[in-house]
Amino acid sequence: MHPGRSQGGFSLLEVLVAFAILALSLGVLLGIFARATSATIASAQYSQAATLAESLLNRVGYEITLEEGSVSGDTENGFSWELTLVEMDLADEFPTSTPPVRAYRVNAIVLWFDAGRPRRLMLSTLKLAEPLANTAS
Repeated sequence: MHPGRSQGGFSLLEVLVAFAILALSLGVLLGIFARATSATIASAQYSQAATLAESLLNRVGYEITLEEGSVSGDTENGFSWELTLVEMDLADEFPTSTPPVRAYRVNAIVLWFDAGRPRRLMLSTLKLAEPLANTAS
């Protein structure tokens, strides 16, 4: 080595600053990836809940009797559900005659936990049934 010549390279301070910038950048990127992953999981769970609720609504009148009341259950993958059927009063719509159909409001509620927080989805529809036979002779 020749005295008076400076050596090329990075000083310790420059290396520390570069590592600090790298650490901050990686921390921000990991936070972004973590939020994206949790959003993807939440979206998938919401989609499963919506599919379950639609399936339950479609079963009413076929596999599930169309009458007032409620039915509930759980799925293997952590969803709880409840179907509530309420007969609607159609007398206001047909004031001078017997309504030609019976109408039921059907609510499907699906509950699940997402990262420890309870989530809930509710879908509603109307189902029509033939009127009860007139028992008056």
